[in-house]
Amino acid sequence: MRARLWESPIRSTRAAAVLVAALASGVYANSLANEFAYDDLHIVTGNPLIQSLHDLPGALSAPYWPNKYGQQLGLWRPLATAVYGLEWSLWGDHPTAYHLVNLLCHAAVSVLVLLLLSCLMPLAGALAGALVFSVHPVHVEAVANVVGLAEMLAGGFFLAACLVHLGADDRVGPRRIFVLSLLYGAAFLAKESSVVLPAVLVLIDAARRDLGWRVLPAYLRARGVLFLALVGTAAIILTLRYRVLGSLADPFAPLGAEILEEIPRIWTVAGIWPEYVRLLFFPRDLVADYAPAVIPVFFGWNPQNISGVIVALLFLTVALLAWRAPEVDGRSLTPRLAGLGIVWFVVTIASVSNVFFLSGVLLAERSLYVPSVGLAIAVGWLIGSFRRRRPRVAWGLLAVALILMGTRTWTRNSTWRNNETVFQTLIREHPESGRARWVLGDIHFGRNRVPQALYEYRAAIGILGTHYTLVTEIGKRLIGAERYSQATFLLRRSWEQRPQFSVAPSLLAIAYSRQNRYLEAEHAARAALKIEPSLSVAHHLLAGSLKGQGRYREAVDARLGAIRSGEAGHWQQWLWLADLQALAGDSAGAMASLDSARSRVGSPSDLASVDSLLEAWSRPEEDR
Repeated sequence: MRARLWESPIRSTRAAAVLVAALASGVYANSLANEFAYDDLHIVTGNPLIQSLHDLPGALSAPYWPNKYGQQLGLWRPLATAVYGLEWSLWGDHPTAYHLVNLLCHAAVSVLVLLLLSCLMPLAGALAGALVFSVHPVHVEAVANVVGLAEMLAGGFFLAACLVHLGADDRVGPRRIFVLSLLYGAAFLAKESSVVLPAVLVLIDAARRDLGWRVLPAYLRARGVLFLALVGTAAIILTLRYRVLGSLADPFAPLGAEILEEIPRIWTVAGIWPEYVRLLFFPRDLVADYAPAVIPVFFGWNPQNISGVIVALLFLTVALLAWRAPEVDGRSLTPRLAGLGIVWFVVTIASVSNVFFLSGVLLAERSLYVPSVGLAIAVGWLIGSFRRRRPRVAWGLLAVALILMGTRTWTRNSTWRNNETVFQTLIREHPESGRARWVLGDIHFGRNRVPQALYEYRAAIGILGTHYTLVTEIGKRLIGAERYSQATFLLRRSWEQRPQFSVAPSLLAIAYSRQNRYLEAEHAARAALKIEPSLSVAHHLLAGSLKGQGRYREAVDARLGAIRSGEAGHWQQWLWLADLQALAGDSAGAMASLDSARSRVGSPSDLASVDSLLEAWSRPEEDR
């Protein structure tokens, strides 16, 4: 047993797995000191639905983003949401445990990469590719940020499905079809980019055998039932996705890039390809947010996006040549593996590259988690081939690459320590970032430096344009600062640009109500309800605006609408209803509503307030 533990990792899969897991864990050990940051604050700590096992089922049927933009952001990841909820039930708001789970998940996925590659090439090459994957700096955003767990869950199930498929015979039996469908569904429900798994399975089959026109009919007969099952799984998930989001794939355009809805996207998509190459091969400069102007939106052909087209064509040409090259030493060293790595990247990045539909971001490092397995395959083939002729040089180059990448990963982890470090780094390294200016404005507002905040907001809008999320969030801040004229100007513009969304009219109703402009507040609240009839805050605002106009009976109906829309558990709603009923002359109804308020009160002081009202209202009118 002891001898096995000391076996060489290029001869023992177990020893190789231990080495890969140890390195993957080691380079991320300092991420255990990280707190919650960036999207964690919205999806985990800011999501009350996942913070109770009783409410967790409701979170699974809701958009991934729990805020008012949930549907518009176009994401539904119930498996990831379920895991966040289970984690919260175990360790609450203690971030270290979440980061430990992420670290262990990355180590497990790295081992799966090793196992996948070992099915395609000798163990030495598989080890080299898996080690590169385990320490690559482009994965820091996924591993060192809590919500990056979605990437690793999807990647784990994705790779497990590939391994199960590699173990199949020509004809896939019912049990294997069931397992593959289950793994595909799990990967898809963790992150929607996993939709491409069936294409990757075909790609793996093509890399292992000749799938020319002559053998294609036999291949389809052998694999047809499997792919029908996978298509059926995808259809079920897409149907559920449509019910939750109201669309299959129609999120907001990337922040600051709404113009992509109007102009050919190929100009900008092509310009991003050099960034893919840089991040995979020279990942020194890492950025938390690649919004304009960090990644420019192009309005025509220019040297950068033309170079992107050249890079993409060059990669595909290399893949084609490698695919057609004769085998050097049987299947184990076939150059086709280099082509497999390239095409793996192209296929897996396609769903998040804004080619077929807008994905919500121009570029995100976390979205390269599964695509970078293609790099691992290519590196594994390269090292595995080179070591046959120059083993010392091959291992030396690999060691240097691992040291450089591991060092960069270790130093980058601390950037994700908390929200402040993320955006301080972004502002310091990329002051041209519109997101940085936006957050800087928020920081100034939090410190009551309103003029400076307004200056940064203007700069953010100048860079990012009048993106709906940006402008409505700034409008919300302006309302809080009682800058109502500026808030209403921005919010009215957003409402005109996106009349199908309810956020802008809801915020306008708040701004108008605070200025006692009750008729305009009523109009805005009714517009929000027309878009989203169950929006409780709009019912609340409508009730307030009707009360301000002295239309008490209508206000009662609006308050009841708020209660029916999910606010029945809040005692204040019943108290406000009682007030409106009393103003409308319905004393009996007011007393009943006060009783309902009393039954829902939590604190003794609130209970005393309700009891005092009950006592006052129960006395004869002449004694009040």
